[in-house]
Amino acid sequence: MPQATLHTARIRLVPLADEHLEHEVELDADPEVMRYLGPPRTRAEVEVLHGRRLAAARRVPGLGFWAGLVDGDFVGWWILEPPERADQGPVAGQAELGYRLLRRYWRRGLASEGARELIRHGFEELGLNRIFAETMTLNEGSRATMASVGLRYVRTFHLDFDDPLPGTELGEVEYALTRDEWLTARSTEAVRP
Repeated sequence: MPQATLHTARIRLVPLADEHLEHEVELDADPEVMRYLGPPRTRAEVEVLHGRRLAAARRVPGLGFWAGLVDGDFVGWWILEPPERADQGPVAGQAELGYRLLRRYWRRGLASEGARELIRHGFEELGLNRIFAETMTLNEGSRATMASVGLRYVRTFHLDFDDPLPGTELGEVEYALTRDEWLTARSTEAVRP
């Protein structure tokens, strides 16, 4: 199954492609965007990562990176990709949700809007059983987005980094949502007056 093009009220989510590289360079060069991810990246570093991002779509059918466009303008990217670490659980039936937006598009609800669509796509069209997301404990903005789309706090854990960011000692957090929880929430919303 190839990666689908998805739509929300404001966002067109298209499979990430070479035409989005310049936008990825801009995104990863912004120190505020990268605040909880590491130092800003050079063009050469982003080019390597771009190749890996494109390859993610070949690992599990239907999963990968999507470029988000609003009125034809790139606003950021969203991902659903298979787990990579043993502590994240089995690859089959689950995917990690992520998002990264250009700073000028923050605080407009776009991260949540795109994430909700990927969650819907993952459960309805791809048949996933569980979707999870991770961030630094300190990243209150991303944690708020995770909670707003229905993911619930699961755990705090610690990873070893060669060059840890300030706050790494507080750990990383995982939030998750199962298909059954998502279906229950949808049915509850449908019966509200």
